[in-house]
Amino acid sequence: MARTGRPRSFERDAALQTALRLFWEHGYEATSLAQLRTAMGISSASFYAAFGSKEALFEEVVQNYMTSFGRVTGAVQREDLEPRAAVEEILRASARMQTEAGHPTGCLMVLAGAVGSGDHEAVRALLADHRAAVRRDIATCVRRAIATGDLPPSTDAESMSFMFTGFLWGLSVESRDGTPLENMDTAITYLMQAWDAARTANAVTTGAD
Repeated sequence: MARTGRPRSFERDAALQTALRLFWEHGYEATSLAQLRTAMGISSASFYAAFGSKEALFEEVVQNYMTSFGRVTGAVQREDLEPRAAVEEILRASARMQTEAGHPTGCLMVLAGAVGSGDHEAVRALLADHRAAVRRDIATCVRRAIATGDLPPSTDAESMSFMFTGFLWGLSVESRDGTPLENMDTAITYLMQAWDAARTANAVTTGAD
């Protein structure tokens, strides 16, 4: 019996993972279509039939990354976690993920669109939106801590979230530079002391135990 339909000449999920690692390692603009097709082992026609365009492929890669490697930032969305613990967890989990073997170092959400021509504003905006979501989640954690009296009412939640995300995005550069995880963990301990200092000052002011 003759086969119906056109057989798939490649495994789509495997091709997507290949693209993820290329974009993660080299960035969006530096990763060419020819490089993608060669690494995936597919023709130009198959590439466009499966993914539509390089930008569409990248958008799919970002979604895949956020539901896999990018889940390390998920703790700040959990209301069952104490806010300080949630913030510390995403910092330590991100440091572990960004330095572990088996994939490129750093964070794709920071590195893939950091530089490039003006032709790729949509790509940079996509990544910026995802980073902004993490920043908003951290700010929400800080506001929860203010509401429960863990942090003083005068705490600027937005500025505090910028402090933590600035450090978080900086881990990507440190990871690419080969900074050991042990050093990052120690730095995170120092960073969290800013939260502890605000907590202590608030306890003294309010007379809390």
